[in-house]
Amino acid sequence: MTKIEIEVDEADAGQRLDQYLGAQASVQAENVSRTRVQALIEAGHVTVDGAQAGQAKLKIRAGQRIVLDIPEAAPAEPMGEDIPLDVVFEDAHIVVIDKPAGLVVHPGAGNETGTLVNALIAHCGDTLSGIGGVKRPGIVHRLDKDTSGLLVIAKTDGAHQKLSRLFADHGRRLNLTREYLAVVWGAPDRQAGMVDAPIGRHAIQREKMAVVPAARGREAITHWRVLENFGRDREGRPIASLIACELETGRTHQIRVHMAHIGHPLLGDQTYGAGFKTKAAHLGEAARAALAALNRQALHARALGFDHPATGEELLFERDPPRNFAELVEALRS
Repeated sequence: MTKIEIEVDEADAGQRLDQYLGAQASVQAENVSRTRVQALIEAGHVTVDGAQAGQAKLKIRAGQRIVLDIPEAAPAEPMGEDIPLDVVFEDAHIVVIDKPAGLVVHPGAGNETGTLVNALIAHCGDTLSGIGGVKRPGIVHRLDKDTSGLLVIAKTDGAHQKLSRLFADHGRRLNLTREYLAVVWGAPDRQAGMVDAPIGRHAIQREKMAVVPAARGREAITHWRVLENFGRDREGRPIASLIACELETGRTHQIRVHMAHIGHPLLGDQTYGAGFKTKAAHLGEAARAALAALNRQALHARALGFDHPATGEELLFERDPPRNFAELVEALRS
């Protein structure tokens, strides 16, 4: 249990209790977010002049003595597992990893163990200060199980709150870069463009997402540009293309749904590109073998940039695709 005692100055009088505590340097040093402060107030861990505070919106007065008791973070659930991680960057606040394809991010039905969260709990150990009072990593964005690439995870409550706001903002006011590499069937009729189409749950196949009317979905915007075309079919059109996609929003399966929507689903995507399986017959033998070896959608989160939630330093991380993705691209070139 950590105890923080503060006496209210005249200049701070009239503030809400949660706002005042959330801004205190001693509270920030413990990586306790305002949301966590509110929960502690409601749980009776804050007293004002010896009496339980009761309400987060209580207006404070000069000379009042406020005591905040911060319980030790509860043990992590689920349990940590010794799963190798490719750590790109790590400090006391965040960890950035290059997630391999095949690794589920968060435990769920059918995936209670063997996830990135299990791996992070074991890797970070006591450096996790507690998200919402529990020693667990703060997941603020995800990658599909079969998508590889860069992810940032919060290790503290304060970092979690700031990164959550960042990703909710989608980079419109705050600094956020998310670029993916995708190999798609065919080629768009221009070199760059944007897909602005709402995404929601598929009306019949509930495990899938789909482009839907605005009233049924959430805003989804993907910017894309063609990096390279591969081969030619009998009509002289490219068989496949390497595309860079930058997310303006971050919806479930967004790139996969949007590229399929404009007629260019990802190679290897069994969910949104199943109707393009026969296209593989147009590939050379090496490319067919490389696609079979990839055995997933050809999608990799290549670049991730944001301002550090604690220091404000501008960070940008880049990672090339894994070997089997690169081998597919090389085979398509030949």
